[in-house]
Amino acid sequence: MAHSHYQLVFTTCPDAAAAETIARALVEDRLAACVNVLPPMRSIYRWRGQTESAEEQLLIVKIRVRDYPAVEQRIVALHPYELPEVVAIPIAAGLAGYLAWIEDPESAT
Repeated sequence: MAHSHYQLVFTTCPDAAAAETIARALVEDRLAACVNVLPPMRSIYRWRGQTESAEEQLLIVKIRVRDYPAVEQRIVALHPYELPEVVAIPIAAGLAGYLAWIEDPESAT
């Protein structure tokens, strides 16, 4: 199975409620097979000329590459940040059965 057909998308959220809203929407809209919501972490970043620090939750979204435009659009529509992080990384290799599940999560039932 060609592994370049799948991606991990990362986005950070300011709190558990925003993370849950985005994660559930992506899965329920069948844009993602799975979204991991990691516990709060500290982010340090530059914003408008200042060094900032915030507690955030990281979402790791497993998707098909062809769904990326819709995933990005959905995250931006639901996200409370003015400029949310939305970055994608190709999956170079993975367990064939897991990648097949990303392709068609309904097949596991």
